[in-house]
Amino acid sequence: KVLHAIGELHNDYIRPPSLETPTKIDCIGAIDGTHVRAGVTKDVEHSFHGRKAFTTQNVMAAVDFDLRFTYVLAGREGSAHDATVLADALTRERGLQVPPGKFYLVDAGYGAKPGFLPPFRGVRYHLNEWGNNPVQNDKELFNLRHSSLWVTVELAS
Repeated sequence: KVLHAIGELHNDYIRPPSLETPTKIDCIGAIDGTHVRAGVTKDVEHSFHGRKAFTTQNVMAAVDFDLRFTYVLAGREGSAHDATVLADALTRERGLQVPPGKFYLVDAGYGAKPGFLPPFRGVRYHLNEWGNNPVQNDKELFNLRHSSLWVTVELAS
């Protein structure tokens, strides 16, 4: 009888988790890197070859949710890993600053560390992977929300 009574109240008191992004969160933006073609001298050319067939710079940018660039680090070799570029940005004299208690969304290449939130690996992430399938657990919900906010950095670049 108790279960039946709870079932009768489900429309008033039991709701699935919201898929809406809250209007106030402690996330101040998103960070991503892009490869930009670079002309370099022969003696350093090997360092600027990464995954592209030509020499590039790995340029990292931080973008807020109003699509404004808040930090850009250009000039790193195309072979530099995203985590290395981020570490460089954090150690520079006028480098990237993350206020206490705030964080940036990052992709998995940057890794999880204080102030930076990547998606969960091995869990659905890209919006086209969802289709009509509902969220199954808290990791999927996190990745869905991460992906929804992540499009901001994609729009800015």
